[in-house]
Formats: sequence, C-alpha cells, structure tokens
Amino acid sequence: MLNAVGLKKLYGNIKGVENVNFKVEKGEIVGFLGPNGAGKTTTMRLITGFLYPNEGDVIIEGYSILENPVLVRKFIGYLPESNPLYEDLKVSEYLEFRGRIKGLKGKNLKERMDYVVQRCEIEEVMKKLIGSCSKGFRQRIGIANSLINDPPLLILDEPTQGLDPAQIYHTRELIKSLSLDHTVILSTHILSEVEAICSRVLLIHKGNIHFDGSLDDMRAAFSGGTQLKISLLCPENKGVEMLSQIYNIVKFTVIPSGDEKICSFKVTSKESTNIREEIFWKCYENKIPLLEMSLIKRTLEEAFLKMVSEEREEMQ
Repeated sequence: MLNAVGLKKLYGNIKGVENVNFKVEKGEIVGFLGPNGAGKTTTMRLITGFLYPNEGDVIIEGYSILENPVLVRKFIGYLPESNPLYEDLKVSEYLEFRGRIKGLKGKNLKERMDYVVQRCEIEEVMKKLIGSCSKGFRQRIGIANSLINDPPLLILDEPTQGLDPAQIYHTRELIKSLSLDHTVILSTHILSEVEAICSRVLLIHKGNIHFDGSLDDMRAAFSGGTQLKISLLCPENKGVEMLSQIYNIVKFTVIPSGDEKICSFKVTSKESTNIREEIFWKCYENKIPLLEMSLIKRTLEEAFLKMVSEEREEMQ
C-alpha cells in the first residue's frame, strides 16, 4: 500500500526528518505519534506530496510520488489539522465542488456524494452553510471530502482535536469503520485515541522513526522491567525481608491489603528479566504461600513519556 523509503527533508540547515523508512499494509489503522518538533508533520506532508523530500521517495500503490505526483494524489484522502473549508458554501455545494475537482461527474458524482453523506452522517446539515455548522460536523464534512473519490489511503491529521466527548466517540467509531474499506494513517497527540483506534504505532522523534510495532510491543519496549502485583500470606515485614533478597528486583512498594495476615506489593524487575520464576521459588524456600502474582500492564502514556524523557536526557 505505502512504502516510505529513506525520506530526508531539510529546512535550510535544519533537519526536518532523516532516513525515515516504514511500510503500511492494506487495511491497517496506523497511529503516527511524536512530540512537538519531532518531524511528524513534515513526514505527513511528504507522504501526501505537500512537500518534496531532499532524498528518498514515497511509493503508494506501486507508484512513486516523485515520478507520478498527480496519479499518486488520487490514491490519497487527506484531512489536514486545520481542515480548510469554504464557510460561505452550503455543505452540498462544497462536496459537489470537491468531487468535480477530483474528477467526478454525473451519476458517479451523485453516487459518491450520497455514499459519503450517509457514511459520515451529515444528512441534516447538507443544506446549511458550512460556516454555521458545529465543529463536530465540520470534521465529518472534512472526512467526507477526503472520501469523496474513494481513495485507498486516508491520512487524518488530528481528526478529533477540539471536539467534545460525544463528538470524539462518534468520530472514532467512524474512523474504525472506514478501515474496512481503506488504509488509515492517523496523526494524533491523544494517546488514548491511539489505544482506542489503532492496531499499530509509528513513533518519531529527532527526525527518525524510533519505534514501529504493535501497542503491546511499544509498551514493552519503553517500559523497562516487568511490573507485577504479588500478594503473600505472611506479615508485611517478612514479605519485605524476602523480596529484599531477590537480586533482579529493582524496587518494590507496599500495596495496602486491608488484611493484616496478607501483604501485597508492586514489584519492578530489571529490564529484560523474567522475575516471576524467581519470586515463586523464593516463596517456596521461605515457606511463604503465594496468593497472587499478576502482570501490571503499562499504559501507552507511560511508554510515550519514557521515550520523551530519554530524548531530553540525550539532548542535555
């Protein structure tokens, strides 16, 4: 579907991105993340042909955006962050205008308009001026515009920014449903949005792709050691003494259990170690019943913040 190969973009002597490589397969919803100034927007603009790279290329549906820019743009539906709309046009006039620009006419244009209006649920505002529509409807109109020519690839930049909770929910559901017929690249700063919608994450910082994989893989990659919750049938001081003897535990904290016969702890192991077996055998050696041992799942936010903090440390 999409293959970004060795992308490099300079703004004078300032590096925007360098050696950016990734692929997106048909039917994926990919979350594109990065802190401010990381090169996220530059990469999005290179993919859509809004900017041209100093080096590298973008291949979409087998065609180079450098060699066939007009053709490749037909494969892309783009919703920019600013979502520029013509406020003095009615919604129906705007979609007809945009459809004609994209080469649609006659029966084909009418069918595509009917489809995107129904799919984006904007029937009730079709006769209204865009300037009188709410923010939520404006975003849906922008998505309808990106869909009007039925492109295989949708690139959505901050599609839920500024929406209220109900509008965010409906927009997310719309985007998820679009993945049945389209490949979607979703740029966002809202980490919960990536968790709710995306199956894969591309993380960019300092102009390079820093991570490419599933949500679970990202949590694991940036979480450091394993975190566990354990509950022991023994006094708290005995549990503390036992855990202090385990070499691969980095730290542990007490979790109030509400039962003086049971003590619970949050345990963090060293990176790349499986601490569960060590805890089990240490409990066996000390004749302490192990009542619970469960994995604490790191959030995507924790992984993202860890990456940003590592970046700042490198810059100091």
